[in-house]
Amino acid sequence: MISKIIAEDLIHKVKKSIESVERIAIVVHVGPDGDAMGSSLAMWHYLMTIGKEPIVIVPTAFPAFLSWMPGAECVLVYDEAKQKCDEILKGADLIFALDFNVPSRLGKMADAVIDSPAPKIIIDHHLHPGDFAKIVVSYPEVSSTSELIFRLICRMGDFSEINLACAECIYVGMMTDTGAFTYASNNQEIYYIVAELIKLGIDKDDIYRRVYNTYSADRLRLMGFCLYKKMKIYPEYKTALITLTSKELFMFNFNNGDAEGFVNIPLTVEGVDFSVFMREDTDKIKISLRSQGSFPANKVATDLFNGGGHLNAAGGESYLSLTDTVAKFEESLQNYKDFLE
Repeated sequence: MISKIIAEDLIHKVKKSIESVERIAIVVHVGPDGDAMGSSLAMWHYLMTIGKEPIVIVPTAFPAFLSWMPGAECVLVYDEAKQKCDEILKGADLIFALDFNVPSRLGKMADAVIDSPAPKIIIDHHLHPGDFAKIVVSYPEVSSTSELIFRLICRMGDFSEINLACAECIYVGMMTDTGAFTYASNNQEIYYIVAELIKLGIDKDDIYRRVYNTYSADRLRLMGFCLYKKMKIYPEYKTALITLTSKELFMFNFNNGDAEGFVNIPLTVEGVDFSVFMREDTDKIKISLRSQGSFPANKVATDLFNGGGHLNAAGGESYLSLTDTVAKFEESLQNYKDFLE
């Protein structure tokens, strides 16, 4: 058995909201990761099973290593089909907002979601949920939004409606948002859920291979370049930094998702408890932050990079140049030294 983390009144509100509608849009954050895709596609499969008409819309394209996921071929990308997506959002009866806490995480899709007359339901595990939704299912102590989806479906009395495709999507989200169960995963209930997913038929070893062992040769070369040429360590701050310019990304034929996980690698170095990865994007610097132990990566993300997240995993962005962003980061490290003792 697993504990009833989600409040009973929220269970009833979500169930009632689903029962009374047909057309349901499911939206996630910019740069969808494994948990965004896992939770949204799991919800999509569940809603399809109970006879609804769901559509998953993502603001920007998801990584190629997630394209095998059941239902991924039906996902609409807002950047590629804005008019169609706007029409769907405008005509939706209900919108699920999964794996993000505030509308700004939707990027260019934010206005279309907010302006839609459809009631919104947040299901998320990030801190400080916004006030744009009618129903908020927010539990930062839960490892992933995908885990919340499993808990929600079960609490609504619909465990029997979780088919194999839905189970596979839930597992992808749980696995990726815990670094293959290497952080934020010390709760025994996570493994009870995994055991239930295995009973439903998932092949966890094959899923791991599909997500982590199907990268391109260019990605491997880019990783080697990062470690050999671009990783800088600050021993006095137990910190590491990797940066990549757009020119360097071009050199290695960079595709969306190719840098996934790079930020975690420096944490394998003895004496490094905080790792930051910065790369140039079209109009900003994208920043990922990871830490070990009690160091608050989310505090640094919030303080310096207009971001946030969890204690050990956070993200942000900068609209300064890469050089100036690095300078700002280096000048600020001393402010966090006490957390690294």
